[in-house]
Amino acid sequence: MRFAPVSAALSLALAVAASSSHSAPVEVLDPRAAVLEEAGRVALNAGEVDRATDAYEAALAIQPGSSRITISLAQAARMQGMQGKALHYYRTVLSRDPQNIDAMGGEGETLAEKGAVEKARENLAKIESMGGKGSEAANRLAAAIAKGALPSAKVASTADVAAKPTPQTN
Repeated sequence: MRFAPVSAALSLALAVAASSSHSAPVEVLDPRAAVLEEAGRVALNAGEVDRATDAYEAALAIQPGSSRITISLAQAARMQGMQGKALHYYRTVLSRDPQNIDAMGGEGETLAEKGAVEKARENLAKIESMGGKGSEAANRLAAAIAKGALPSAKVASTADVAAKPTPQTN
């Protein structure tokens, strides 16, 4: 009985330490990479996508494997209309960290832009099941799904524009 308070405190401390190891650590960037990432963010907000891409690629060269920089590079690729390249970057992050909500949300937004609304909905369901309901990534993805689910203009098929022979006189 004398050791009950001590053992309770010790078990509580061990439980907290064990559960904190499951949370994702905050990514600390090299100061040079952080400066380049910020320069990329400023350029991207100014609409200078090529300059932003250059800054992000330089930051990634300094700190390879950075999820944060790779996601920023994917966003720049999306702004250039290169959804395939953006998907590659998002999936690179997800292969290293399958629980990355930002990468999952970005991948879903890109899929919705490409018309794969059902796959985007699957990503939204994953984010919400992981406790990300109401997060910024979930809200952006839900908006992209709503935008992508709208009926788009009808695409002409070959049957619609089939050539009709017209008689000609010589």
